Parts: sequence; structure tokens; C-alpha cells
Amino acid sequence: MSIFNAIALIGGLALFLYGMELLGEGLSKASGGKLESILERLTSSPIKGVLLGAGVTAVIQSSSATTVMVVGFVNSGIMKLSQAVGIIMGANIGTTATSWILSLTGIEGDSLFINMLKPMSFSPILAMIGVIMIMFLKKEKLHDIGKILVGFAILMYGMDSMSTAVEPLADVPEFTNILTMFSNPILGMLAGLILTAIIQSSSASVGILQALSVTGSVTFATALPIIMGQNIGTCVTAMISAIGAKKNAKRAALVHLYFNIIGTMVFMCLFYLINAFVHFDFLTQSATPVGIATIHSIFNVFATCLLLPFSKGLEKLAYMSVREDKNDVTALDKDKEFALLDERFLDKTSLAMQHCRTVTNNMAALSKEALFKSLELFKDFSEDGAEMVSEIEERVDRYEDELGTYLMKLSSRDLTEQDSETLNMLLHSIGNFERISDHACNLVDAAREMHTKNMRFSDKAALELSIFTGAVKDIVNMSYKAFEDENVQEAMLVEPLEEVIDDMNIELKARHIRRLREGKCTIELGFVHSDIITNYERIADHCSNIAVCIIEIKQDGFDTHEYLGTIKREDNEQFKARYAQYKEKYKLPETRSFATTDVQPAQVQG
Repeated sequence: MSIFNAIALIGGLALFLYGMELLGEGLSKASGGKLESILERLTSSPIKGVLLGAGVTAVIQSSSATTVMVVGFVNSGIMKLSQAVGIIMGANIGTTATSWILSLTGIEGDSLFINMLKPMSFSPILAMIGVIMIMFLKKEKLHDIGKILVGFAILMYGMDSMSTAVEPLADVPEFTNILTMFSNPILGMLAGLILTAIIQSSSASVGILQALSVTGSVTFATALPIIMGQNIGTCVTAMISAIGAKKNAKRAALVHLYFNIIGTMVFMCLFYLINAFVHFDFLTQSATPVGIATIHSIFNVFATCLLLPFSKGLEKLAYMSVREDKNDVTALDKDKEFALLDERFLDKTSLAMQHCRTVTNNMAALSKEALFKSLELFKDFSEDGAEMVSEIEERVDRYEDELGTYLMKLSSRDLTEQDSETLNMLLHSIGNFERISDHACNLVDAAREMHTKNMRFSDKAALELSIFTGAVKDIVNMSYKAFEDENVQEAMLVEPLEEVIDDMNIELKARHIRRLREGKCTIELGFVHSDIITNYERIADHCSNIAVCIIEIKQDGFDTHEYLGTIKREDNEQFKARYAQYKEKYKLPETRSFATTDVQPAQVQG
């Protein structure tokens, strides 16, 4: 074997690994996170778990990726360990699909039909179609399909390059002697384990073995233990991903390891025990790509059928390996609400984006809860209620930090156009939700001051503020619902109401100044009144920001200031009609129709 063959082998391996990566990425993006979402909604049936794990892995072409996702689901509390066991077993079966695809390179025959089935016959056509789809078509879904086709073609070219490069090794006695060493079951398993642990893909390592088999020097006696070792080596990826994870996630990774170790030991003992009496003739024959794929599938189906009835035993074994501390049982997990923001999901961008959306919705609900609880304190103040608002506001702050950090990490990944738009919307919105919770704390301070100093607004001022409060509650409900549903029509109702709230703020300030000049209100209570309506107006501004962001994202982007100027034009009849409707709904009472005093003197000190 010359130096040029070695270079060709390295190049073929590089193409093979890149093609596999591109194929898996295209398949994952084309699914739009639906496969991962299906895994999240798994039922408790172990058999369904096996079928689902096998199906998902066959599609995304990686048992390691499926297992890492499962570790992440268990770590975030989405999935129970008992549910994970079936999926992990199924993933081992699903990964055999790759070896069957690669076995197509071993098809032999002279007929036109047989030749067309050979990957090197149709791969160039797929590659050209894929390149056309990527370069000339604008639809992102078609780009993903193009990646799948190109990835498959590169994978097959890499496989063919490796096979061609190693063909001269058939005439090298030293190579044959090395392979003969691996006929020893222990050495063969170690070789397969180490190779798979290095490249972290059993599918890829099985593909390399299939490529070597074309030399004719790889017998089934050599291939079988190597395949067994490859199944154990693939556990390395999940074990690495479990580092630093919660105990249940570590147990999920251990279930994967124990499943493969126990399955391999039982299979090997039974096989070699039977062979001692029967003497399987095929072991001395040269292995073929199809034969290797067959052994790979038989082992994984055997291990699953053997251990599925004992899935509870695997679970108990994992619990024995990673024991529960007494403190873990009783302690509350403060980070549970952020468990969905697991870094293991960053490689599955659509799934990660769905999780960010869920966590942001939780943040929005907390922000709204803080605001509405603060408004209740003006009617019935209590320090417990004030403390509750403060605690919620601190949680909202934590949400902003966690989400902001996670979204920035996610932004560096290869996102679809839709996911990129969602990410921008979330980044803009979380700051507004956090600021609204800050204004809730400001309102608590105002309510506390009124309660402590025994201050009370007059009936007239109280009525004005109640109308203003109703408008603020409505704009918050409207903008939050628009955000949750990503509803552009709902979002477009926000800006006319925000304009009405701006007008109300100006009018109430003018009335307050007039009362101050006439001596009908104290300066101290006037400060509280000003703080309340200022916070109201700023809350409405943040609601407007949220709504405009939704419209901007859904309508392919525009300049925010230009948009606001456009909808407020005098010729915008739709905006004028909505504005008039809200103006009438939140109409302030005439000033002369109420009593002349705004503060009960006996209740205000000084």
C-alpha cells in the first residue's frame, strides 16, 4: 500500500464522516424538531419506546444523538428514567439502518437494474439535484432536502474512496496478521470499542469495518467481536454528556452502558459456547458489507428482546450505581424551572427553540402575575403580598439571565429562518417582561407608602385611576396573549390602546397639577399619584414593544419607528377607528361632576 493509498484512505474517511454529519443535520432540520417533540410526548409503554427510539434513530442516523437527547430529557425532568430505557434500546436497533444503507456498496451484478442500485451509480445524480436545490431554490425546507441528498452522496463517495484505498492491503501479509489478532474476542472487542469511542459513532465505525471488508482479509471471526466492541464504544458520547448532569441523567447514560455491556456479554458467551459444539463454518469466510450489517442488526435485536423484559432491573442497577442522597430526596430543586434550557439540546436547534419559547411563556406569566398582584395591594395591602411580588420579580430577573445566556449560545448555531426569527423575538421580549415586573415592584412601593402613611385618594381620583388601571390590565392581557399565540391581529390592537393610555397619562397629570394649584391635594400624595400613572404609562410602552416585535418578525421585518409612524398617519382609518373605540371605552369623567376634595385631610399627616 503506497503513501497515496494512505492519503486516499484519510480523504475517504473525512468525506465519509462529513457526509454522515451533513446527512444527519439535514434530516434533523427537515423534521423541524418534530421527531424530538414526539420523544418528549412518549407514553409509558416500553414497547412503544423501543419502536419510537428505533424510528427516530433510523431517521437522524445517530444512536448517540438520540441517547444524548434522552439524557437531556431525563435531566430536565421531561422524561422519567423508566421511559428512557425503552428509547435507548430502540436507538441501538435504529442505528443499524446506516449499516444497511452502506451495505449497498457491496451489491454485485452486471444487469442494468443491479448497476443502478449501486450507490456510485445514483449518488452523482442525487448530488447534482441536492446542489441545485441548495444553490437555486429559496425555500429553506428544500435546502434541507438538498443537504440530505448531498450528504448521502458524500457519504457514499467517502465509503467508495476508503474501499478503493484499502484494496491493496489484501496483498499485505502484515495487515492480514493484524486482523487475525482481532479474531481473539477480547482483542476484537477492545479494537471496536476504542475506534468507536474515538469517532463517537457506532454507525461510522461499522461503516469503516464494511469498507475494510472489501479487501477480503476481514473474516466473520474478526468482524463479530469488533462489532460487539463498537456497540459498547458508542456509549462514550452519552457518558460524556452526563458529566455535570443531575443524577437521573447519569442513570440514563448508565442504562445505555449496562444494556450494551450485558447484551454483549450474554451474546458472546452464548455464541462462542454454541460454536464450541456446532463450529459455525461462516466464521472462516470473508466478511461482506451485507454480512456485517446482518450481524449488527441481529445483535441489537437480540439484546433488546433479551433485556426489555428486565428493563426494571436495568433501572435498579442504575440506581444502585448512582445512589440517592437523603438531601436530594427532600431538597427542592431551585433550577427545575430552567431545566428545559439544557445545553444538550443546543445541537437540536428546533427543539431548543421550542424549549426557549416554553420558558419565555412561563416568564411572561410570572411577570403578569407580579403586576396584577401589585395592583391588588392598593385595595388590600399586606406585607406578605408585597413580599410575594418581590420574590416573583427576582424569579423574573433570573429568567432573563438564564434565557438571555441560552439564546445567545443558540444564536451561534445553524438556525432555520423561522427559528432565527423566533430567537430575535424572544431576545427583544424578555427584556420588556423583566421591566414590567420592575414596574410592579415600583407600584408595590407606592401602595406601601399609602398604607403606611394612611393616605387615600378621593372618590374622583380613585375613579380616574380605576379607569386607567382597567386600560393597563387590558393592554397587558392583550399583548401577552398576542405573544403567547404569536397572533399578529391581536398584536395590532395594542398600539391604538397604548396611544389612549398616553393621552390618559397626560390628562391625569394635568388634572393633578390643577388640583395642586387649587390646594385640593397634598404634595406628598401627589408624588404617589404621579409615580403610579408614570409606571402605568411605561408598562403600556413595554406592551407596545412586545406587540410591535411580534408584527415585525411575522411581517419579515421593518423599521419600528417607521412602522409606528405609518400606523398613526391621519389617513389610517383602521387605527383611527380602534383608537376612537378605546377612547370611548376608557373615557375619563368630567372634572366638575365630582366632589371638590381629593384627599381626606384627617387621614393625611402633615
